[in-house]
Amino acid sequence: MKPPYQAVIPSPFGALGIRMEHGVLTGIDFLPSHVQLVAPVGEAAELVCASLGNYLAEPTQAFGFPVRAAGTPFQQQVWQALRAIPVGQTLTYVELAERIGSGARAVANACGANPIPIVIPCHRVVAKNGLGGFMQGREINALNIKQWLLEHERRQPVSAR
Repeated sequence: MKPPYQAVIPSPFGALGIRMEHGVLTGIDFLPSHVQLVAPVGEAAELVCASLGNYLAEPTQAFGFPVRAAGTPFQQQVWQALRAIPVGQTLTYVELAERIGSGARAVANACGANPIPIVIPCHRVVAKNGLGGFMQGREINALNIKQWLLEHERRQPVSAR
């Protein structure tokens, strides 16, 4: 069972449920827009929410808070590689797999298991011939959310790229 949310904040595509443990971000869940919002509990949650709000307004804003994503060593390797993809850019699953010496399907599975989307930007990995998947389809509007995030990052000012 997942821990309760330390905040639930609005986003352009619904709400974001923020999970934290001991002041460290451990999860972001995409929630429907009708979910009741919850004010951040604690300074660390306030910082995470402010940073996410800044990103949603301006995608070049950096995230300056600690994260802990529970996963296998391979998942950790993929998630670290995801954080190196610049805002506004994408890689295919094959390209990312080649960078870390793995297979595209394994990379796709690790992307889908990412517990901290947006901050660990799995949305920046796409299929060779299109958008690909997102969050292993766990979210009702997963591909719409991925498309929104990619378009949001591409709309950044040219001077910020």
